[in-house]
Amino acid sequence: MTAIKNDQVPTETILALRDALELLSGKWKFCILHHLHTKGEMRFKDLQEKAQGISPKVLSNELQALEDNLFITRTVNKTKPITVSYQLTAHAQESYPVLTSLIEFGLKHRAKIKNK
Repeated sequence: MTAIKNDQVPTETILALRDALELLSGKWKFCILHHLHTKGEMRFKDLQEKAQGISPKVLSNELQALEDNLFITRTVNKTKPITVSYQLTAHAQESYPVLTSLIEFGLKHRAKIKNK
């Protein structure tokens, strides 16, 4: 792969990268997407249990951001008490190769650091 100098990078490439990073920034969004991808539809409480350490407020904010960006759908279930469930959209499925690549890189990086 040939390195591209900063002054040669097209503006739309930089804007696209910024959009992607802004959308998926933070330590929880990829975790949420991964759980929804592997488990399918999940309730709020189940997501909170799987994403160990996330507060309800942060989870709510992250889910709202993912919904605003068309990555998840939110369904209010007519149960007693009312429950809310979340599911990935087809658009979000397109991001899964990125998540998989990051997981693979993270595993290799951990192994490399561990074996210094």
